Amino acid sequence: MSELVTGEAVALELRPARLPSRALAVLLDLVAAMAVYVAVTIVLVMSTASLDEAAQTALSIAAFVLVLVGGPIAVETLSHGRSLGKLACGLRVVRDDGGPIRFRHALVRGLIGVIEILMTFGVVACIASFVSARGRRLGDVFAGTLVVRERIPVTRTVFVPPPPPWLAGRFSGLDLSAVPDGLWLAVRQYLTRMQQLDPQVGWSMAERLASDLAERTGAPVPQGVPPAAYLAAVVQERQAREARRAFGSDAARAATPAAVPATSGPAAPPEASGGTPAVHGRPAGAPEVVSEPSAEERPAESPAGSVGERPGTGFVPPA
Repeated sequence: MSELVTGEAVALELRPARLPSRALAVLLDLVAAMAVYVAVTIVLVMSTASLDEAAQTALSIAAFVLVLVGGPIAVETLSHGRSLGKLACGLRVVRDDGGPIRFRHALVRGLIGVIEILMTFGVVACIASFVSARGRRLGDVFAGTLVVRERIPVTRTVFVPPPPPWLAGRFSGLDLSAVPDGLWLAVRQYLTRMQQLDPQVGWSMAERLASDLAERTGAPVPQGVPPAAYLAAVVQERQAREARRAFGSDAARAATPAAVPATSGPAAPPEASGGTPAVHGRPAGAPEVVSEPSAEERPAESPAGSVGERPGTGFVPPA
């Protein structure tokens, strides 16, 4: 990965092309150019048979320069750095600041390429690419360009783990309008990568994020709720509200899992029934805190005793 800074002070992360892919792209370009040159030469020989030897030699040199030198320059200029070989290998020539190349960049690369690629059979270009930190040949150095990779391997999409079922709907009354986007991003990144962290480090990070989130919402973290489970439940509540705003109550109901119905007594955490949710992990050194939710923290039941629409959350969309 190579970090380039544009004129607007924007950092770009580009992947410089490696020597094997660049060599393959150059080989494909040379094969295509030689095929065109052979075809043009055959046409010239057939059409200039009546001319003298000097005229035929001049036309052959002109065809060589136009096809093998002018052709790649024109193609890179018109395609903004994507020749036939680079298109097949997923490469592109860009400027040092990440912008598209112009005619002068392609002209310098093409003229120097005649010396370091055609005349030396690519030996000079290979040595320059090995020496350069970003794999640039002499034509790229003098033209101020860089060959980068456009095809980046697709990474596996990581989803935010769901909260425990016994926390469904418990944070429906939180005011989430004061939580900044940076804190939401930090919480999502932690939830998607917490399985890769050390248990002690992950527990301390979850406590710090839960404290920041509770400070923004104005409501403390309930007793007995692990910080990772609290974060997952609040994130899911925010997603449900966003779905309700965009698609209506049906989408929000589909995004939020149904609460576990109470059988006898208060709802117990999954440890009592033997299940262990994905975000309910606790490191070995952390103290175990178990307490039942208070009367204020339990969701209010409807007077008729039937499960209906969930009451308004009091969420105020940002201006």
